[in-house]
Amino acid sequence: MLEVSNGGPAMPMIDVYAADGTFDEKHKLAEDLAGAVMRWEQVPDLPLFRNNTAAFIHELPASAIANVNGDSDYVRVQVLTPLGVLDRDKQLGVVKELTEIVAAAAGDPALAERTWVLLTESPEGGWGIAGHANTLADIAAAARAAVADSVL
Repeated sequence: MLEVSNGGPAMPMIDVYAADGTFDEKHKLAEDLAGAVMRWEQVPDLPLFRNNTAAFIHELPASAIANVNGDSDYVRVQVLTPLGVLDRDKQLGVVKELTEIVAAAAGDPALAERTWVLLTESPEGGWGIAGHANTLADIAAAARAAVADSVL
């Protein structure tokens, strides 16, 4: 039976913001990030989760990014999950792995020092898919149904 507490079902969205030209293979980067987050959440490998775990790569002009010194070579990764899905060990693991994936995709190991990963939790019911604002219970019920369908 699928649990709805920490480690329960979720369908994360990942947004990456970087200066134009940071990444050559954006589609592969999106796939790698989505796969990593899905693994860290430890959800079943079902189409329900595979089809609703996605990453979006947003390229910005370098002039649209700056720290206090005016440097524009930063990457921001924001991961949105339902409330309580990532416990502390999962937070540490997913931040480390996403940072490594970003630096590798850029071909710049030093980018790890300039990659910010923000973990954001959506409030209960603040997660919409297919026009319905889902609770964790809704997602768990859909996952149980998908598991039952896959066994038949």
